Amino acid sequence: MSLRLELEGKLLIAMPGMGDPRFQHSVVFLCAHSDEGAMGMIINKPANDVNFKEILEQLSIKVTTDMGRQHVYFGGPVEVARGFVLHTLDYTSHLHTLRVAGIGMTATQDVLEEIGKGTGPAQAIMALGYAGWGPNQLENEIASNGWLTCDCSHELIFDIPNAEKWGAALSTLGVDPMTLSATAGRA
Repeated sequence: MSLRLELEGKLLIAMPGMGDPRFQHSVVFLCAHSDEGAMGMIINKPANDVNFKEILEQLSIKVTTDMGRQHVYFGGPVEVARGFVLHTLDYTSHLHTLRVAGIGMTATQDVLEEIGKGTGPAQAIMALGYAGWGPNQLENEIASNGWLTCDCSHELIFDIPNAEKWGAALSTLGVDPMTLSATAGRA
């Protein structure tokens, strides 16, 4: 018998010693969680070899605004050629925007077209790929000390610098990153 956790709209914080280097110091926004599994996006790992403006140009999307240094993120190891945009709800796609915990997630090209024109969401994270878990897989990883969970906030997702998100997420739980151990204790 497993305990059903309500995780949709939460942040997952990777614990030291998780074992999968792709998730080391990751913070993941959980877009969906059900009996069938879970889906989320890593929000603090920019893909250094990918340029947002170049992606738009490859998709033949005209860029009419200064995009500054817009990062593209490694969203997770599943479907890494597929793009997803986490964004504020001042923009919603007439096609498909999933609303979770006050955050929008759109995986259609229209959000990219609006960002290129400067009429998209005020804040957005574009990611390639996502993190996915099968039935009970995430719950088992949490029980095995792989992840901590915390409430999400716009600030944690959009405002805090990427290198500081992991520590900032831990601090919402009152946890000092320096006190974490890679092994779980049992009483």
